[in-house]
Parts: sequence; structure tokens; C-alpha cells
Amino acid sequence: MRLRWFIPIALLLPLSLQAKSPVVGARFATITINPREVTVLHLRPEFESTIHMPEEVTSVILGSPGEFKAEHNEGEPEYVYVKPITKEAAQSNLLIATKSGQHVAMELVSDGAATADETPPVDFLIEYRAARSFLISDDPSPVTLVNGPAKVLEGGATEGGAPRPPLSSLDEAFRQEQTVNAPRWTKWEDKQIETSIGDIRQLGNRTMISYSILNNSNQAIEIVPPQIQITGRKATKKKKREGKGIISDQLEIRDYKLSATRLEPEARADGVVVFDRPNFKESTEKLYLQIAQADQVDRPVLIHLPFTPPVATTSK
Repeated sequence: MRLRWFIPIALLLPLSLQAKSPVVGARFATITINPREVTVLHLRPEFESTIHMPEEVTSVILGSPGEFKAEHNEGEPEYVYVKPITKEAAQSNLLIATKSGQHVAMELVSDGAATADETPPVDFLIEYRAARSFLISDDPSPVTLVNGPAKVLEGGATEGGAPRPPLSSLDEAFRQEQTVNAPRWTKWEDKQIETSIGDIRQLGNRTMISYSILNNSNQAIEIVPPQIQITGRKATKKKKREGKGIISDQLEIRDYKLSATRLEPEARADGVVVFDRPNFKESTEKLYLQIAQADQVDRPVLIHLPFTPPVATTSK
């Protein structure tokens, strides 16, 4: 009799365990490296995601080591392994630098431990591939390489007789920012850098910001690409139960230009960033320009930005 009852129980036990373990949606993606974009990586507790770079990784900087874990070793120089170490919902950023000087910025998102009714997909593998050129252009036409700059003649013409191409809005703003001899520097507590905001203009649904950074220390520092953050949005009831009352998001950066990423003592860098501004926001939300040092990405400088800047006009 005992054996007769034991067999059905043994058969039903694996079925009950399987019902409590929903299938995870695994995602795989191949992305071309673009220093102007931030890749969102969806993670989940008890699962490890793999990031494969096209060349040797030299540094991995994690914003919140208390909520995520990022591993890289010399035995596998092209791989980085990331996973959440908390079962609560969490967000952070990750910066990966390669041997040739390329940078990849990622936003890590973990929705926490999933339930039987909610099984968000997980990015199991992100494989990056090198771009054809470090120069990224929206123009699909082929690029012609010229040996040295063209000589500019009177009237704006070049040596070959062709007119000098006009500067783009970004290049014009970058040139103007570099001509400011004495910016109004803002000091930040416990920071090695000082910052200054220049011209802010609205270009359709995009916003363009000029800024400068000063290394006010006696040591060389490295600056990571700029980011735009919108914070102050109230979380849903579910997020509040998980301890996240207020959340923030990174906005997509369309273009940016930075004169230098490494700053020697008393050195200055000038930059311009263009990002997609949302059409509206909640009253509690605020826009920030996020500037961080490579060794302190978890403690960035946040500069408050106006939501409605002046509209850019075309110069005659």
C-alpha cells in the first residue's frame, strides 16, 4: 500500500515545481558601438547577463555596487558579466572602456524577483560590434577622406573654389563655448571639478546645451560622456511597496561634442550636448545635465536645466 501511494506523489511533485517556476523570456542582441547612445540592459535576480565587446576591455565602472555586480577578468578580456545582487527593484549605470579608447554607456534595470503572473524578459547576451568609423553621421552618402584641411580664401571659399561648408548648429555652439574666456564656474562640494553652463537653445523637440568643465585639483581626472536625467516622477503603487517612491530616467542623447575626456590639473574641457526633450512632464519632474568623473560615476554632478529654453534662431 505504501508503494502504491508513493508513485503518484513522485510524479506530481515535478509538475508542481514547474508550475511555480515560469519560463524566462531570454533576449539576445547585437549592437553597433555608438558613444552617443545609452543601452538599457534588463536584468533579473539569479540570472547573469553577458556583455561581449569587440576588443579587450580595460575598465568597468559600476554606479551602484551595492545592488549590482559586474565581473571582468584577464582570462576573458572581451567579456563582462552583470547581475543584480538584490531581489528588490533597482537601477544603476555601467560604463565599459576598451583598449582603443571606445566607451559604452549602459543603464541597468532590474524589476526585482518576478512572480508567477509577471515574467519580464531578460537580456542574456549583448554583443557589441565596432563601428566602421569613430565619426558617426546621419548622412548615408559615402565619406571622402582629404589629406589635410582645405585652405580657406577670402570670401569663405576654399582653395579649390568651392564655398566653405557652413557650420552645423552643434559645431557653432561648440565654437562659441570655446571662445568664452572667463565662464562663471560653479563649485561642488567634495568634487574635483567645477562646471559652467553656457547657451541653452531649443531645436524643435530637441534641446542643445553648451557647458564647460574645469579640473580644480592637483591630479589628472577623466570625464565620461554627458547624460541627461529627468527625475521626480512618482512611482506606481507597486514600486512604492518595493521602496521606490520617486524614480528617474535617462533621456536619449542625439549628439554631443567634448573637447577632451582627460583633464590635467587646471585644464578645461568644453562641450555641447543635444537630447530629445519630452513634450510634457509632471510638475514634480526636473531635468538635469549629468556630468561624472570616470572614477566616481555613482556620484555625478547634477545641473538643473530649464524645461522650456529659448528657441534657436537661424543667423543671417
